[in-house]
Amino acid sequence: MSENPRARYNNDYNVASFETFFRAWLVRQEHLLGELISAQENHHQSRDEDLKELVKRVLAHYQQYYEEKSKIAQHNVFLIFAPTWFTPFEQTFFWIAGFNPTLAFRVVDESVKDLTDEQRQRLDSLSVETRVEEKLLNDELARIQESVAGPTIMELARRRGRLGEWEMTEGEEVTESSLRASLESLVANADMLRTTTAAKVVEILDPPQNVKFFTAVARLQLRIRRWASHGESEKDES
Repeated sequence: MSENPRARYNNDYNVASFETFFRAWLVRQEHLLGELISAQENHHQSRDEDLKELVKRVLAHYQQYYEEKSKIAQHNVFLIFAPTWFTPFEQTFFWIAGFNPTLAFRVVDESVKDLTDEQRQRLDSLSVETRVEEKLLNDELARIQESVAGPTIMELARRRGRLGEWEMTEGEEVTESSLRASLESLVANADMLRTTTAAKVVEILDPPQNVKFFTAVARLQLRIRRWASHGESEKDES
């Protein structure tokens, strides 16, 4: 096998393009967090319709990320499993190329203290459903891993994601194509579970509670990133 220079160039271009998008996306997330904090501090003076509109914009912000992520996954799904736009520390929180869907329930528990009994029951039921779906996807990931002789999915991802396409024999191309298709489907289903879980949580909570929820989510994500960046800076200085 030898590396395909043109594919390597395309791979680098797509990574750079997504990294540019992601940096701008994080800036917009900081701005949305400011709006969420302001709305949370002044929720008694805010109309529910205004809070709903803010939550709608937050959901659209995350949806944009998943749409762009889907595009790069179709180009090279291995990049999604070894994303250069996330630090190794951030990736320790990942489950199938993204945050675990059940993280939403932990965030609700810690940030929303005025849940009704009915809301708790609905969230508990949704949590059980989500864990069942997670297990099915974990089983599918295990099946895919078993079909790969040799390196783990993550090792393959780091190799293929970094180096892009390779010139392969016909048999290797068939195996690689099948693996890519399986991983693309797995990531798409995992992202669908993430987005649908969040949407269902939003349906259960009222507007002020949703503001608390998304404020906590954004703070957690940005805090993890800052911790990661701080750790990387210390490594560079040592």
